[in-house]
Amino acid sequence: MCATCGCGQKDHSHNHEHTHHHGHGHGEGHAHPHPSGAGGRTISLERDILEKNQLLAERNRGWFEGRGILAVNLMSGPGAGKTTLLIRTLGELNGRISVIEGDQATSLDAERLSKSGAKVTQINTGPGCHLDAEMVARGLKELLPPPGSIVMIENVGNLICPALFDLGEGARVVLFSITEGEDKPLKYPHMFRAADLVILNKIDLLPHLDFDADLAEENARRVNPEIGVIRLSATRGDGLDEWRRWILDRLPIREHDRA
Repeated sequence: MCATCGCGQKDHSHNHEHTHHHGHGHGEGHAHPHPSGAGGRTISLERDILEKNQLLAERNRGWFEGRGILAVNLMSGPGAGKTTLLIRTLGELNGRISVIEGDQATSLDAERLSKSGAKVTQINTGPGCHLDAEMVARGLKELLPPPGSIVMIENVGNLICPALFDLGEGARVVLFSITEGEDKPLKYPHMFRAADLVILNKIDLLPHLDFDADLAEENARRVNPEIGVIRLSATRGDGLDEWRRWILDRLPIREHDRA
């Protein structure tokens, strides 16, 4: 059970729809009536947590915007390839990226990323299944990313709770691999509805698996008609140029602005 958002509570069957502010909106939509009793207290606590998180997220967003920093919240289920993609991305963008690495335990991924020369700060959530805005604010105090740079936030591997928590990011990316099945967007609609981009990873394995990439894209757009899609192989390198352009196009301070 999630230690902070209460997603594992019994009798928690109401619909988690959220109004999207700044393209994300992850703390809204919980003001409708709930039954009294323990269940009602649980929902009230969850609403309070999400509202507090939203205030801190807006503070983070202002911090990023004031410095011309692009913050990207990278989300996926376990094993989809987030860390491998980040390692390749660090190489592509020549030291312009710093990383907030979120895991429940260990610093293994942070150590892998640090070998690329990037500045990385590790956040361990313990029993928590997602990063929140306060954790990101703490990470930024350690990173101190320079103006005009990119902060990649690798969220905890989970396709449910991270969708609910705005971190103040400027873009949301959800990664899923062809080993997970074409129906992932339909099974986890809140995650895909909240995202700006889907990266369909491990396409180098297509010849060996029964996977319909066109259907996977169709399912993602059924949930979110505006979502972008990039087919990519983080190990082989397919799609990395398109991914790099997607990032650079969203930088608040472009190269010509620096002159």
